[in-house]
Amino acid sequence: MIRRLLLAAIAVFGLQTAYADGPDGVPAGQMKAGGKTGAGGYAATDIGSDDGNFISTSGDGGRQTTLNSGTGANLVNVRIKDVASLQEARDNQVVGYGLVIGLNGSGDSLRNSPFTEQSIRAMLENLGIASEDGRARVRNVAAVIVTANLPAFVQAGARIDINVSSLGDASSLAGGTLVMTPLKAPDGEIYAVAQGSVLVSGFNAQGKAEQVTQGVPTSGRVPNGAIVEREVKARFADENVLTLQLFNPDFSTSVRIADAINDYARHRFGKRVAGEQDSRVVVIRKPEGVSTARFYAELENLMIMSDVPARVVVDERTGTIVIGNEVKISRVAISHGTLTVRITEQPRVVQPEPFSRGETAVEDATVIETERADSKLALLDGPDLQTLVAGLNRLGVKPDGIIAILQGIKSAGALQADLVVQ
Repeated sequence: MIRRLLLAAIAVFGLQTAYADGPDGVPAGQMKAGGKTGAGGYAATDIGSDDGNFISTSGDGGRQTTLNSGTGANLVNVRIKDVASLQEARDNQVVGYGLVIGLNGSGDSLRNSPFTEQSIRAMLENLGIASEDGRARVRNVAAVIVTANLPAFVQAGARIDINVSSLGDASSLAGGTLVMTPLKAPDGEIYAVAQGSVLVSGFNAQGKAEQVTQGVPTSGRVPNGAIVEREVKARFADENVLTLQLFNPDFSTSVRIADAINDYARHRFGKRVAGEQDSRVVVIRKPEGVSTARFYAELENLMIMSDVPARVVVDERTGTIVIGNEVKISRVAISHGTLTVRITEQPRVVQPEPFSRGETAVEDATVIETERADSKLALLDGPDLQTLVAGLNRLGVKPDGIIAILQGIKSAGALQADLVVQ
């Protein structure tokens, strides 16, 4: 009798622990969200913030899934920081207009780039040099656009990398120096100032009869070329609700992230703190007694099983084909070959019979030949990536032919994947 009671108690205890804790440590089966219940009769759970805004996650009442314990050929064990970014730690973009000087005759032609001449005059006037009337005849100056990303939490005095791109008809920025250029954000405020020598990877060599260009000589970089003058105001330390955004939206990965964080938080803080909002967003509420930076530092190194959808990416311009590991095709028969039609005109001269008083004439004669070289009929059945690639290689086609085949398989409904044509 005692043994039966003990087994019954163990069974009841196992059923109770099958549910994850709520945001306040309350079992999810006992939580109510404004009297509403989710699908299947389970109560919806709310992950709230201090300002009264709530993000509801309903459906299974907070039941912990087993997605992170699954196995599959397309699953990769990665850290949270490698598949998602913190919305509160985003970068900001800045842009500016400036001049690159010191070019070896490869700058803007002032006839085709009048703004360059105006900028030269304005710069000289700011330096206290009065410009004379008439047009300047310099070819060692180029107008450029300077762009940069202002990292999150960057403080005044820090240095950041900048990109420099020609705006006029300069042929090369090699050997040039960027003059002091203010960088502004969309709010119109100056956040950084850029200056320094431009590093260009491409080159341009030109003679009287031939020209050789490698890379892009009209754009370059200035490492640590900008000094931050104003930091972006941020209240990261005061944030109680953090938002994670996945780089590649996926519902399974989003749920795995929430489950991994909640599993860690139940042991560390004694309650659930995360909830998946959709395929891209996971919302996390910071518990009390820990700083925001330390809290996220503990979470970003948690390991999860990341998944990606079956997808084929095709770039018709370069002939690049990327096939995901989970791409499969139904059994199809494919014939691929190039049809060659050759038309040859062979006019013939017709002579009249002797003593017939006829005239010599030209008779048209056309010869049409058709040929299909390397035409093959293959049976493709792709249960995995290796079989699919081997089947395509058996056809002996080039990348442009494989692109046409993949598009045809997709149109036939046999490609069990998303086909992305760029």
